[in-house]
Amino acid sequence: MAETERQHHEFEPVFDERSEILILGTFPSVKSRENQFYYGHPQNRFWKVLAALTDSELPETIEDKKKMLLDNRIAIWDVIAQCDIAGSSDSSIKNVVPADIGRVLKDSNIQKIYANGNTAKKLYDKYVLPKVQIEIEGLPSTSPANAGYSLDRLIEAWGKIKV
Repeated sequence: MAETERQHHEFEPVFDERSEILILGTFPSVKSRENQFYYGHPQNRFWKVLAALTDSELPETIEDKKKMLLDNRIAIWDVIAQCDIAGSSDSSIKNVVPADIGRVLKDSNIQKIYANGNTAKKLYDKYVLPKVQIEIEGLPSTSPANAGYSLDRLIEAWGKIKV
């Protein structure tokens, strides 16, 4: 297993004043940190799921991904701003500094918040919920580590995010 290192979230949330849905991950994977954008691992199914649910073409570039999100009033960010983590292993996360989710809530029109996976929900409930007092709903993780969910099952489970 990779050695645990202190990591800082280095890219901004994607949202605007029209955003109605907020999807929160845990913390960027190694690939996402390299790419400087969310869900950068080629096997992560996040972009395929959202493209299917929004009847969009699969976005290739960061700009295309941002456009798809904003056009569909979807915001994305992560629960954690800083932590100690080994590689991309959510189970290794320690010494958490939560992201300032209130910043997105203040400058948008968020109606509903979802967690991408159980770990994101648990971390939100522990670190963010006491501050913002808004319950969130957990969705199955789009990570390649969640092999129990086929792409079709993910799309079905995530269908509730449609606004």
